[in-house]
Amino acid sequence: MIEPYRLRINGGVLSPGELKYICEAAEGLGLNAISFGSRQDIIFPEKIDENKFSLFDKIQFVKPKRDGVENIASSYVSADILPSTAWLTSDRYLYVLEQFKNKLKLRVNITDPKQRLVPLFTGNINFIASEHEDYWYLYVRLPGWEKTQMYPALIYSWDMDKIELAIENILIEEPETIETVFDLVTDAVETNNRTVDTPLEVPFYPFPYYEGMNRIGTDRYWLGLYWRNNRYDTVFLKAMCDLCSENKIGKISITPWKSFIVKGIPLQSKLKWEKFLGKFGINVRHSMLEMNWHLPVNDKEALSLKKYLVTNFDQNDISTYGLTFGIKNYESDTYNFTSIVVEKNRQPEVISDFKIRDTYNLLYAKNFDPNTREYITHVQDVDKVELPGLLMELSQLYFEQLGTEKEEDKVVDLITETEIEEVYQCKDCLTIYNEDYGDITQGIEVNTSFEDLPSSYECSLCEAPKSNFEKKTLVK
Repeated sequence: MIEPYRLRINGGVLSPGELKYICEAAEGLGLNAISFGSRQDIIFPEKIDENKFSLFDKIQFVKPKRDGVENIASSYVSADILPSTAWLTSDRYLYVLEQFKNKLKLRVNITDPKQRLVPLFTGNINFIASEHEDYWYLYVRLPGWEKTQMYPALIYSWDMDKIELAIENILIEEPETIETVFDLVTDAVETNNRTVDTPLEVPFYPFPYYEGMNRIGTDRYWLGLYWRNNRYDTVFLKAMCDLCSENKIGKISITPWKSFIVKGIPLQSKLKWEKFLGKFGINVRHSMLEMNWHLPVNDKEALSLKKYLVTNFDQNDISTYGLTFGIKNYESDTYNFTSIVVEKNRQPEVISDFKIRDTYNLLYAKNFDPNTREYITHVQDVDKVELPGLLMELSQLYFEQLGTEKEEDKVVDLITETEIEEVYQCKDCLTIYNEDYGDITQGIEVNTSFEDLPSSYECSLCEAPKSNFEKKTLVK
């Protein structure tokens, strides 16, 4: 399959003017539609004339596999419309994204753990917002690593680009552990790290419905649009960009689900937008059965398989609310980020003209939560005709355990961990010293008790002395 050209869209955010220019460029290159990618980038889905690229000098055309250039994914799209960390506003995302000027060689995710629309751990470099304002957890999974590992410090918002670039520069060293990465990055750049005092918590939410006109507050709406063939007409998009400009809407957001969202539609313009959608015959009533799928781009076989499975769900009146599905093949190098994965196997080599039917494996995330990053094999090497029944079986299992997985986890926690832990908290800035994490920003090893800290120890944030910390008891 020929790799299509893509356009990097930092964090999946662009202005109506930028999108309109891209649509005009697509038309100038002979296309009448564009597509969206799972990295929140824009795809030119058909062959285009490379000799005309110079006519559109505001665009950089890339092929990620060929050029080694990646896009940033972010949950900016979810700000203001889905559950969120209090300090992580739309403006804060934009300030953070503005840092990243270089051509990224690694996949970077910048996300809020309280939203569900954008996956947290599908990048090589995953910045995840903490409860401390302007500080982020960092989870790293470099090429060749089998698992994601947590960086042993919180990253300051304005150091994110610096640290990502430092990690790119140490790839030549082929680091195999997060400790090696930390040491090499610390030697290379000065940062404003903060000690990790509490583990990352990722609450479970069912996957949201993200289409149609939905209210924000009392006087605004957001609009989600999904086209099942992932071919968005340039004529429609240009007219929509004009309407956004007329309504003083500054940004359009691409989702990882081959769709996009417009936020901030004024109450008084709602009817005008509805008439506009009607004029172009836009359907905003797709079922969750269709919308919660992740497919490889321009893969006709995957699209055909999805249609077959969705039709079976529909005929059997099956609900999949809150679940997500992915189709991938043996050649895919992307990380799973759906509740259930349909994995196509490589066909064995045959000498004669025998026709061998495709077989599939079914996997599902622990607790059907992709953020656990732990996938369980349900069945292997099954025929296509067996998939609908097996997927319905998994869907039923999901609803049976919905709401119980957290209780089960609590039971495990009570068995494997103590209920109470003692920490020390700075009275000025409330930073916690937890011996389970130590304080690697000051060379304090994990499992170092507070009493064993040197008398010169200072708060990693406000530099208050050790004597300023007081003992606190927390329930785990």
